[in-house]
Amino acid sequence: MPQDVVLRPVVTEKTLRLAEKQNAYTFRVAENANKVQIRDAIQRLFDVSVTDVRTSRQLGKFRRMGRSFGRTSPWKRAVVKVKAGDSIEFY
Repeated sequence: MPQDVVLRPVVTEKTLRLAEKQNAYTFRVAENANKVQIRDAIQRLFDVSVTDVRTSRQLGKFRRMGRSFGRTSPWKRAVVKVKAGDSIEFY
């Protein structure tokens, strides 16, 4: 299921600039998803042609909870470049 691979978009000033200038959109994806699965899921969900997929793992940050320390969960980011002329509307 494409919804199990692509979890949600990452919307920051930097990702909005990437979307405008390079036609590249950033998503938070499942940790076990590979580039082929991500490409297929984006093409099915948004009906666009994907030309490139770049992935990176974000480590969890240390957080303090009272006296003890914890860590947020690590996650995976995918930057997906779509063909010129295509766009994803929610950005």
